[in-house]
Amino acid sequence: MRELRVRSGKKAEEIAVELGVSVSTVRNWDQGKTAPRMTPMDMQRLMAVYGCSFDELVKAEIEKGLISND
Repeated sequence: MRELRVRSGKKAEEIAVELGVSVSTVRNWDQGKTAPRMTPMDMQRLMAVYGCSFDELVKAEIEKGLISND
């Protein structure tokens, strides 16, 4: 997730404000401690803010071991 955020050119604080979550939540995503738990509409906003596709988002979570590839 951190790579997606950095690629977007935004700081954790900016992402938090745009998505209405805490900065610590964004940092936990960056560090692979937690995965975003959002509604489908919120996930669309997340992808728009990060400028990524659903596949890129899933790949980032798989790489951090947050979800299974099965």
